[in-house]
Amino acid sequence: MREEQEFIDRLYARVDALRGDAAESVTGALAPVGTGLQARLERDVLVAERSGLLAALNAVDGSLCFGRIDLTGGVHHHIGRIGIREDDTEHTPILIDWRAPVARPFYLATGHTPMGLRRRRHITTEGRTVTELHDEILDLGDAERTGFEDPSGDAVLLAALNSARTGRMGDIVQTIQAEQDRIIRHDHRGVLVVEGGPGTGKTAVALHRAAFLLYEHRELLAKRAVLIVGPNPAFLSYISEVLPALGETGVLLSTVGELYPGIKATARDTPRAAAVKGSADMADALALALRDRQQLPEPGAPLVIPHDDGDLIIDWETAYEARQAARDTLLPHNLARPHFAFRILDALTEQLTERIGADPYGGPNFLGPDDIAQLAKGVAASSEVHAAIEELWPTLTPETFVAEYLAEPVHLPDHLSDADVRAVRRPVTGPDDWTPADVPLLDEAAELLGYDDSAERAAADAERQERIAYAQGVLDLSRGSETYEFEDTESEILAAHDIVDAERMAERQEEADHRSAAERAAADRTWAFGHIIVDEAQELSPMAWRLLMRRSPTRSMTLVGDPAQTAEEAGVGSWDEILAPYVEDRFEHTRLGVNYRTPSEIMDLAAAVVRAERPGFEPPSSVRSTGERPWVREVTGDLAAAVADAAKAETPEEGRLAVIAPRRLHGALAARLDGIVAGAEPDLTHRVVLLDPRQAKGLEFDSVLVVEPGEFGVSDLYVALTRATQRLGVLHGGVLPEALRRAVTA
Repeated sequence: MREEQEFIDRLYARVDALRGDAAESVTGALAPVGTGLQARLERDVLVAERSGLLAALNAVDGSLCFGRIDLTGGVHHHIGRIGIREDDTEHTPILIDWRAPVARPFYLATGHTPMGLRRRRHITTEGRTVTELHDEILDLGDAERTGFEDPSGDAVLLAALNSARTGRMGDIVQTIQAEQDRIIRHDHRGVLVVEGGPGTGKTAVALHRAAFLLYEHRELLAKRAVLIVGPNPAFLSYISEVLPALGETGVLLSTVGELYPGIKATARDTPRAAAVKGSADMADALALALRDRQQLPEPGAPLVIPHDDGDLIIDWETAYEARQAARDTLLPHNLARPHFAFRILDALTEQLTERIGADPYGGPNFLGPDDIAQLAKGVAASSEVHAAIEELWPTLTPETFVAEYLAEPVHLPDHLSDADVRAVRRPVTGPDDWTPADVPLLDEAAELLGYDDSAERAAADAERQERIAYAQGVLDLSRGSETYEFEDTESEILAAHDIVDAERMAERQEEADHRSAAERAAADRTWAFGHIIVDEAQELSPMAWRLLMRRSPTRSMTLVGDPAQTAEEAGVGSWDEILAPYVEDRFEHTRLGVNYRTPSEIMDLAAAVVRAERPGFEPPSSVRSTGERPWVREVTGDLAAAVADAAKAETPEEGRLAVIAPRRLHGALAARLDGIVAGAEPDLTHRVVLLDPRQAKGLEFDSVLVVEPGEFGVSDLYVALTRATQRLGVLHGGVLPEALRRAVTA
């Protein structure tokens, strides 16, 4: 213990020195620098590097070192969340990053396959103080033994599994198991599917895989960023501290409802509406609806545009030819619009040319090229002409187009009922009316419409030219103010105009973008991420997958989920169905089969509920038992009062309790549960949390109360029953599901 404490003291002395150096470097770099472009670039790079190092050092301060491996040759290495080196000429490692190849035996070595290790030591600290050591002797012929030896090798893992929950997911870097390590370090470059039941650690594995990929491919992923997609805001809050604790701060966490810049979709759809919107048929429906917006005048009823030289006419034939020419470009709607407009303008100019300059005797037109150009300029400047073009081929934004579509949905598949159409139809009057199922529609619309940024580019170019002109004026003034002392000889004193031209000088006045790659990605709908991780992937709709695949043109993705927990009606559930349109069968599928979170008593109950509907269902095997059997209680009186009493009895002294109930009961339950506020983004650090099954996905609590399970579908009930790490209780006033009643009786 004394030896390890001395090492920890030395390690943190180095960390404090690095932190001080980084902070000093950032402060110094932010001081004014010279006018040279190179100096500014070097300053910006230094600030980014040192700020990142400082953030990483601050994030991993707690439990920085957690292990040590002693090799049979006498060498030993300490393992930690990030790598730390000495300040010497050799940059000698003090602490080995857990992701480094040399650290891998810490996770994989066994007595049967020691991988060159004599001993593996788990180091537990509180702050900067060593509190426990657990040793595993892997070289069975070694005579040396210590008082810290753990024959089973499971003490640290079981301690982590039995520890009280905090409302935030912790990293598993100290207890990564062999099957998890193989997935975390998997070298597959395409789509990797990680399937696992409740408690198998698939979310933790995915997050640690993100950290590993950022370590292995730092240069690429630092530029392109990593996107992690979760099922709801509560889940993202729950996992938000894992990657920073591993030294990674440049990752974008988002729900599908937040992946359209400027929109945070918080409104709720009915399950039927979400299922219709999420179907792959919506892509065709939106495309057809957009073609409807590219209109033609009715035959025999042309558009008439007043003009000083006589009315201009846009008839069906003229508009049809212009529309066909625009469509033939295969450009998105807004980008094809100028082609339509130019054809209309040319046709109207030709009308005027024929009307004004036609030779009554059939000779050539009297108007020359300059005259025709002047007529074209006048037609192009006509607001009435532009209004007519806008009527036939309007400029659309995704928000406007989708809002108008939802107000009157068309081109939906014939198999949908009138009730399905009514479920989709609704007004969108403001930014708070968008639902998560609308976001893939907005993204699809953005692809169909395209974005014509020609006006913005022209404005930016004009602004740049203005800066260059101003800079040239400054340089001319500098040249004009030059002394005449060296009029007849070459001066050795350089002035501004001798070392920089106007364009370079103007560039120095441009504001640099210091945002991280993740921050820039969040604001850019067209951003291509270096890697995407999707949790609860089985729940995403086909339309959501179209959105995500646009964000990953290289198809570098890790998808984690459990088809048995598919609850969303729009969810695909089958990996083959999800991925076939994008990568066919070119994906790797792996499974996690061990349940670390859910005790066997609870898992047996949950599995029995699923088997009643799916007889062949096989759950992951639990590694531990608590001796606490789940209980079921019928309530004949005030259900909310009974839940409140049970919550008081079941809330652990340390840790968290979740009450999982149908959303319709949340108002009444929140009124009885002290300090609880029902909502879309619950505070998971509160001692008692009120959730519905969809909000509980991916979360874990010490104790769980499931209320009115008869109102849940099988998948939702399976999720609700498997959130507890210690105790589970069920309260019901309504009918208890038969499968649950039989399981409890058994």
